[in-house]
Amino acid sequence: MKIVFFGTPDFAVPTLARLLGDSSFQVLGVVTQPDKRRGRGNQLSPSPVKQLALAHQLPCWQPPRLKKCPETLAHLAESQADVFVVVAYGQLLSPEILAMPCLGCINVHGSLLPAYRGAAPLQWSLYHGETETGVTTMLMDEGMDTGAMLLKTVIPLQLLDSLASISDRLAQLGADLLIETLQQLDQGQLTPIPQDSAQATYAPLLQKANFVLDLQRPALALHNQVRGFYPQALTTFRGQPLKILATLPLGEAYWPLLGPDFAPLIQAWPSLASLQGRVGEVVAILKNYGPIIQTGVGLLLLRELQPTGKRPQSGWDFANGQRLNIGEQFLPD
Repeated sequence: MKIVFFGTPDFAVPTLARLLGDSSFQVLGVVTQPDKRRGRGNQLSPSPVKQLALAHQLPCWQPPRLKKCPETLAHLAESQADVFVVVAYGQLLSPEILAMPCLGCINVHGSLLPAYRGAAPLQWSLYHGETETGVTTMLMDEGMDTGAMLLKTVIPLQLLDSLASISDRLAQLGADLLIETLQQLDQGQLTPIPQDSAQATYAPLLQKANFVLDLQRPALALHNQVRGFYPQALTTFRGQPLKILATLPLGEAYWPLLGPDFAPLIQAWPSLASLQGRVGEVVAILKNYGPIIQTGVGLLLLRELQPTGKRPQSGWDFANGQRLNIGEQFLPD
């Protein structure tokens, strides 16, 4: 099966790697987003997908606007690919492109469609506290993730799962599902299932405003924001920006969801449960865990933080390094 692969970030790399490692498939070339300036040196850097493509000496096309690039469109038409595989590419495909491969264009999407159509499905799934997520393969049409579904795989989401812990797993599952999809498609064993648009939800691109923590919100909502938008969730401490990388809402409802590492915390809970303070105020500092702050509803343990210009550190190390005092606030002045 002859394939042109469309993809850009790390999430797409396992799928391309699986295709390259399977003799049943021939990857003719890769379409990815243009190189971007990254890091302190502001140097142009290729996308993760391009790096893998170059390592395998594959043709690589990087049009800023695919629909308006005659050269890339000509390469795609001349490729005579059986299928275009699309994984987190970052641009919509035009009807002209969708019609090129004889078996169509297959997208690997990181949600259980029709839920969370759009650019950031896993992030918003975690933000909204979903208890499961997964991957859907679909036959693409002109809409944003609106095409008929082919196969799905489902995984549970646990309280301490985050974007960091789940995205790699989901990427690997997506690679497995894509191979299964292509095999069944080639054998004529798949029946596309139209999506019910009435059940659709959306996962738009993240904006900087999404990262700011409003500590008036409940502890669980803040926890979901931190883990969904990792590592960008932001507050202010002593007048300086501070990233919050990992948290835990506190209360008896959560104890059955935690492992043995949290046994001392659970044991300490009877002495903590009655603590109250202003929103954002440190009401306790728990040894080996870190600061506990008051939120709009409930208490929140700050498990991992990153001050500006420093490496991530545990909540306990942060409390010691900052000589944190009970009564201080994680809020702008």
